[in-house]
Amino acid sequence: MDRDELGAALREHAYLEGDFLLRSGRRSRYYLDKYRFETRPELLGALGDLIADAVREHEPEAARLAGPELGAVALAAAASLASGLPFLIVRKGAKDYGTANRLEGVFEVGERVCLVEDVVTSAGAAIEAVEALREAGLEVGTAVCVVDREEGGEDALAEKGVRLQALFRASELLNAPKSAAKPHG
Repeated sequence: MDRDELGAALREHAYLEGDFLLRSGRRSRYYLDKYRFETRPELLGALGDLIADAVREHEPEAARLAGPELGAVALAAAASLASGLPFLIVRKGAKDYGTANRLEGVFEVGERVCLVEDVVTSAGAAIEAVEALREAGLEVGTAVCVVDREEGGEDALAEKGVRLQALFRASELLNAPKSAAKPHG
């Protein structure tokens, strides 16, 4: 599946119209439902390949990937398989049982990590993940997302010293022709 076909498939399977409340607190007339593309193996595999390519190009010194729970974990796993880089799961907060970790997975302090995200709007979740990674002694300078909604997330991350590399921008997906594939739920 080439990039254009993938963009069309994302629009076909994940684009919804209506009145939606976003994590950022904003309302939107459209929603890109990440679970509708992350749960489809043909799309998840293709996205993993593109994320791995973007990491090689924009963060070649990365020793591992990191994906915030819950939405970006499948993407980080797919990119890990495609790139051979191990990944971390960034919890929303430290768990209060077992190891009480905020970061799941093995890492060494000082390692360079590339953050993997699904859909970025204001980048609130991405910034929280970057802060958790940095608090653990990891270096984060790049985030790769599937879709940038182009609503300030790129600038918000830049203020934290993180470059956002989007596989797709919302404007191009919204204008993409629908694929011939029919969505199944």
